[in-house]
Parts: sequence; C-alpha cells; structure tokens
Amino acid sequence: MQHILLIGAGTMGGAHTFSYLGLDQAKLVGIVDIQLDKAEQLAQHAGARAFATIEEALQSLERVDIVDVCVPTFLHKEFVLKAAEQGKHVICEKPLAGNLKDAREMIEYCESRQVQLFVGHVVRFFPEYEKAKSHLDNGAIGQVGVVRMTRAGQMPIGWNDWYADFAQSGGVVMDLSIHDIDFLRWCFGDVERVYAKSLHGRTKHANGRMDYGLVTLRFKNGVIAHVEGSWAHEGFTTKYEFAGSGGIIDFDSNKDTSFALTRRQAAVTATGVYVPESPLVQTPYARELQHFIGCLEDGSTPKVTAEDGYKAVEIVLAAIQSMETGQPVTLGEHALPALSN
Repeated sequence: MQHILLIGAGTMGGAHTFSYLGLDQAKLVGIVDIQLDKAEQLAQHAGARAFATIEEALQSLERVDIVDVCVPTFLHKEFVLKAAEQGKHVICEKPLAGNLKDAREMIEYCESRQVQLFVGHVVRFFPEYEKAKSHLDNGAIGQVGVVRMTRAGQMPIGWNDWYADFAQSGGVVMDLSIHDIDFLRWCFGDVERVYAKSLHGRTKHANGRMDYGLVTLRFKNGVIAHVEGSWAHEGFTTKYEFAGSGGIIDFDSNKDTSFALTRRQAAVTATGVYVPESPLVQTPYARELQHFIGCLEDGSTPKVTAEDGYKAVEIVLAAIQSMETGQPVTLGEHALPALSN
C-alpha cells in the first residue's frame, strides 16, 4: 500500500484524487493547496488531511511514499525538488517543466536522491490511443506516411488565470498539444525537425482568451505529422488520422462510432472495417496512476519515463522557437527558449 500526498486541489488534483479512491494499492493521506479551503473540500471526499504547505504535510503525516504534483507548470520544479529532498517518489503532471534546464535538473536531482520521477502523459493510457499504437506496431496500415492530430477546446481558467500567461503556461502547444506530441514520439521515435505557426507570440493572451497552434513534425523515420491545438473552440474534441500504404486509422471523439480502421483493398468498392470503442471501468487517469504505482512496487520500466517528459518539452520549445522566427527548427542544432524569457 502506497501512501500518497497530493499537491494541488484544482482540476487535475481532483481527477487524481478520485482515481486514487478506486485503487487498492494506494491510500491518499494528504492534500496540499495554498487555498486551504479547496484542499479541505477535496480531502473530505478522500478521507485525507488538508494542509496549506508541503512542509507542514510532510512533518505532520506519519507516512508518505509518493508525492503527486498537480500544480501549475511553473511550480513543478519547486515541489518535485522538495519531495525528492525528503526521499519521496514523485508523480508530476505534464509538462515536466517550462524549460530544458529545469527539466534536466529535476531528473538528475531525483536520480541523486534515488527516487522515481514519473511524468503524467496520460494520453498513452487512453484506450483509443493505445489501440492506434497497437495497430501501428502490428503493421495494420503498412508504412505510415502522414498523420493529423487535433485537440481543441476552450482556454481553461486556473488559479490566478495562469493559463492565459504565456510565460507561465507556454500557451496551447505547451499545455495541450504536448499530449499529442508525446503520443506521436511514442509511436514513431525521435523528431528531426519542427515547423510551427501560432495565433500569438509569448505575450499575455488578449484576443478573446483564444490561442491556436499548428505544429508540423518530421520524424527521423520519415513520417510527417501535423498537430493542431486550439483554445478557440466550444466543447472539447480530439481527432487523429494515420494514413499508411495499407490503410487508414481514424478517430473522432465527436462521432458515435469514434474509432475506425480502414484497410486498403484492390477493389474500389471496399468500405473498410470499423472497430467501435467501449468505455472502461477505470478512467485513463486511474490506469496511469495504477501503472506508476505498479512500476514502483515491481521495479518495471514505466510506459512514460522522465526522459520522455524531457523530450516532449524539447519538441514543444522547438515549436515555440519556430513560431517566433518563422523558420523550421532542427532538433539539437541550437539552444531552445525558456518560457520565462
């Protein structure tokens, strides 16, 4: 049984809290938030204790094995280092950090303290995305040439409206598109070159709380992917299309039959085969947290490593540089920007 201290009682903190309640191998013992009333409200649901600071929580609680960091991106480093300093394993929500220097420091400090650092790229645990990767790995559509990914909704409203401040959130590409960027790297390996366009530069968003980014990735294996992220849409939608020499894998969250695998046939009248998705008993967040805890207990390699978290940030920062310069960016050629610049 792993004893969990959760940092942050916002939207993601809530998602993690209710996920832990369904896990036999986890016990949520404390919730920390600078807004103590929010921590208390969430703690009541979990039978946990509420605290205003991590220091108070770690001093007061009899046992903490894992610290789960669900605070805004610009605060990740502070809490990851504080947890690791006390010898606690860490689960950190994505993105790992806003710049590569901080991300590397977080990884190396956790290694030096001999604690595990897990990064919450939860899309790898969504069944429709796992299914797509399984088909790709099995060669179901042959050699993949072009991929299109979309993730669209409204700009979230967080503590102190931090999402609207580019220096704190990194905008829609860092906070939203990074989901698809990480998933694509899981599928196709390392990215060679990035080209991107956006609605904004690194300024506070003033255009009706909207942001939009279109990122083109060229992978070292030759696959080209177009990743669209939007905070300019009502509702929330995710889509993907993988086009290969032997068929197409298609998903649209707005469709009743959202997942489809269409194999290319010699006959022009072929209609394809559709594979509908069924809902899971566990949410993807619960599956993710259960996986991380299982890796901690049996020593297995997690589906998402800290290095995966680092690489996702690296690709996003290359996209931000491309947006600002109007030029493609080859990974590894130049130093990449930090959000606070």
